[in-house]
Amino acid sequence: MISGGAPCPVELIQLYQRRGVVFKQGFGMTEVGVNCFSMTAEEAFAKPGSVGKPIMHSWVRIVDEEGREVGPNEVGELIIAGPHVCSGYWRKPEETREALVDGWFHTGDLAKRDEDGFYYVVGRKKEMFISGGENVYLAEVEAVLNSHPKVKEAAVIPVPDPKWGEVGRAIVVLKEGEIATEEEMKAFCEGKLARYKIPKSFVFTHEPLPRNPYGKLIRSELVKRYGKTGGQ
Repeated sequence: MISGGAPCPVELIQLYQRRGVVFKQGFGMTEVGVNCFSMTAEEAFAKPGSVGKPIMHSWVRIVDEEGREVGPNEVGELIIAGPHVCSGYWRKPEETREALVDGWFHTGDLAKRDEDGFYYVVGRKKEMFISGGENVYLAEVEAVLNSHPKVKEAAVIPVPDPKWGEVGRAIVVLKEGEIATEEEMKAFCEGKLARYKIPKSFVFTHEPLPRNPYGKLIRSELVKRYGKTGGQ
């Protein structure tokens, strides 16, 4: 089984794996091809959530805002080069110049690479906010929250803050029968996220997050419900 379109929660992947199903996270785009990564069934079980390693003749890098390659387990933008990458957008020279830089296609997706060379796509570059001059990528924070044993699913939205401009607010859906506190969640994030990335407030619920028919999060609905300054 292969999942695509958006990163699939690791917990869901592991649910299928416990039933003996080979579940792989795929990655592809119209501009770069159906799938730029590959992994064996054994690797899929060992690295749940990974899209694998680059296929033959596909060159992949993860870079920061300045175009510098980041280190293992650091999040940056996924850029791809190779004969399978498109030459540009039809009659859209400005979009082509923005996307293709020195032969590298900038996907707009955020990813990281572990110490073994396996890649993980964590979200979209546009899904971020700036807190005290620092970029906070929502998917990176959500991945940490979703790894908490009491959490069924979680989402983060930016809310206005008089000191930092914007800070994160986490909407956390707890597993049935579980209770958690803001202090507990913040302590869990310590060491896994930089201090400025840890949400400043939390909303706990047992109601599922709003999603469209394709399963993608409707973040705008969360902003409407929980996006007011200081309010929950």
